[in-house]
Amino acid sequence: MSLRRLTPSVARALRLLVITALAVAGPGASSARPTGQGRQAASIVITGGTVVTVDDQRRILAPGAIAIAGTDIVGVGTPEEIAARFVASETIDATGQVVMPGLVNTHTHAAMVLFRGLGNDLNLQDWLTKYIFPAEGKTVAADFVRAGTRLAALEMILGGTTTFVDMYYFEEEVAKVAREAGLRGVLGQTVIQFPVGDAKTPEEALARTRAFATAFRGDPLVTPAVAPHSMYTLSAETLQAADRLARELRIPLLIHLEETKTERDDSLKAHGLTPTAYLSKLGVLGPHVLGAHGVWLGPDDIATAARAGMGISHNPESNMKLASGTAPVAAYVAAGVPLGLGTDGAASNNDLDMFEAMRQAAFLQKVVRNDPTAAPASLVLEMATRRGAAAIGMADRIGQLTPGRRADVIIVDTRAPHLQPMFDPVAQVVYAAKGSDVRTTIVNGRVLMHDRVVRTLPSGEVLAEAAKMAERVKAALPR
Repeated sequence: MSLRRLTPSVARALRLLVITALAVAGPGASSARPTGQGRQAASIVITGGTVVTVDDQRRILAPGAIAIAGTDIVGVGTPEEIAARFVASETIDATGQVVMPGLVNTHTHAAMVLFRGLGNDLNLQDWLTKYIFPAEGKTVAADFVRAGTRLAALEMILGGTTTFVDMYYFEEEVAKVAREAGLRGVLGQTVIQFPVGDAKTPEEALARTRAFATAFRGDPLVTPAVAPHSMYTLSAETLQAADRLARELRIPLLIHLEETKTERDDSLKAHGLTPTAYLSKLGVLGPHVLGAHGVWLGPDDIATAARAGMGISHNPESNMKLASGTAPVAAYVAAGVPLGLGTDGAASNNDLDMFEAMRQAAFLQKVVRNDPTAAPASLVLEMATRRGAAAIGMADRIGQLTPGRRADVIIVDTRAPHLQPMFDPVAQVVYAAKGSDVRTTIVNGRVLMHDRVVRTLPSGEVLAEAAKMAERVKAALPR
């Protein structure tokens, strides 16, 4: 029957019934529709591997299978269960491999891969003031950010990162690359007190943030954010203005927080407050805030962070290389602070490999606390997946393999000698796997890489662009 033959009131009622039915059916229902054989259509079924769900029950299915329809996961179970329920357009045989949620890198500066290896073996302040800030002043432009982000995106896809949180300049270029590459990103336009490549004043940077957030509002992959650099590089007025903008636009606020003892000591001297207490006094804390590093928060600060509902990004490799200290991971977990894992920028890490970040996060806590049970593999894997998703406000969308969540999935080949034998898949992923063991990367239901072949970025072109920009960096260095 054609709706055109019905009265307008009856037609509207029928449309309402259809819309209501689709809403009740939930995410992916329209694409996972029944077939003539009684099975639902799926775009991809991954079967035969060890499925580490990281769901609420922490289920591990060996063997297991998952079904993807469009952008969403629509089924998780045994291979027999999934085969009985779904018919797939594409089937991926994951035998001998681990199927797990894509990794969530909760803090990085993607374009800074172009400064990789610059100014080694220094503390944070010397590294920033003697190398990074001067080099950025002479090199950073829109084309530089684009080339660097493409190189970073290529590295992240190859290493199993599906979501990254970025803080940098010309963030609209980062967003365009994220779309091109197919990666999910929480992308923060940096606000800093002194002139930089894309803004001469903090006010200009905030205006850029507003325009950026407007341009990418509602994007399926890009979540715009405002990124005031830190409390020590911004005035109180600018910090509050950034927070007002974040609350007005309902976007995240990303900020470096208590990364070094120097930052904490200087704040106590200048304000009589720790950086966390100072930001709290200014009203610049809340569930929309993600603090990067969080190395030097004391018990009172951690309680403040927990009350505010803010997230923290732990960056063990960068903190170790710059000798910044060791974040109190156990205290954050005990207080219920959403705690994710990050690599920081490749300029201070020196890579974007989240598998290395997991391993070092576990080892660092064990040695500084003299306790082998500190930061167990299961906790660290959650920091790189579901806890990281919670820290950026996406716990309902990503971070675990559960029907209704986005299909951000990676497949890790565990048949290599350094991953055999495999008694505990979670421990093996955290303590032995490397980014180079990832065979397949899927984001939002789209296969970005399969069998180590990246489908979304031209590797040769990306590397050639990066080499060209490296010459710009060399020319900017003191002779």
